[in-house]
Amino acid sequence: MDKIKYLSRIQLFDGLELEQLHNIAPVTPANTVKRKTVIASPHMPQKRLFLIKSGKVRLYRILKSGKELTVDLLGDGHLFGEAGSFTTGSESLYAETMEDSIICTLDKERFETIVKANPEIGLKLIGIVSSRLKEVEEMLELLAYGSVRRRLLYLLYKLSRKFGRQAESAQGWVRLEIQLTHQELASMAGSIRETVTEQLSGFVSEGLIGRTGVRSPLSVHPERILKAMETCN
Repeated sequence: MDKIKYLSRIQLFDGLELEQLHNIAPVTPANTVKRKTVIASPHMPQKRLFLIKSGKVRLYRILKSGKELTVDLLGDGHLFGEAGSFTTGSESLYAETMEDSIICTLDKERFETIVKANPEIGLKLIGIVSSRLKEVEEMLELLAYGSVRRRLLYLLYKLSRKFGRQAESAQGWVRLEIQLTHQELASMAGSIRETVTEQLSGFVSEGLIGRTGVRSPLSVHPERILKAMETCN
């Protein structure tokens, strides 16, 4: 796949004209990063904006207990990090690739050059950051006041929006194109693996999620999940 197609899939550049993408391409170099590589942390002095052209990245923080708390999962087209006064709110987090990924990094000068030539990109970044902050606030509220069931339902719904692919004649079902263990889901939902496993079994019985095999991708029904969220604390 050529560089222009990759750029057009990045949410920050979505909607730009082909000529604009061609102008941006030379200043957005990308590198292939191996799975399980930490590409950003609070201790790295040089801050950058990261654009995921292909692959998946986990954002997490390390608690005082030493445990890792997964804050967000990002895939093709997503971005995180900061460049000067531009930030996505992830500067205090660690970022680790979940699979081999193609990632572009932009420092302050390069990003400001792009924004000066394409002012609409700055406005789009504000929208992306606002949306992400809203998600974080919603999850923090659920962690403080919501039940594990509600937190897990919310998480599955958000994952379906980011990584879901709907097949023909799926009748509302979408398949999550990301493999997550029960422990990883527990980390994101602020719970323990045993509780999450029990909840997921219940979701299967309720027709909210489905899986054809132990290692097969998880399928979810977003519409049913939203209705289920309305009836739980």
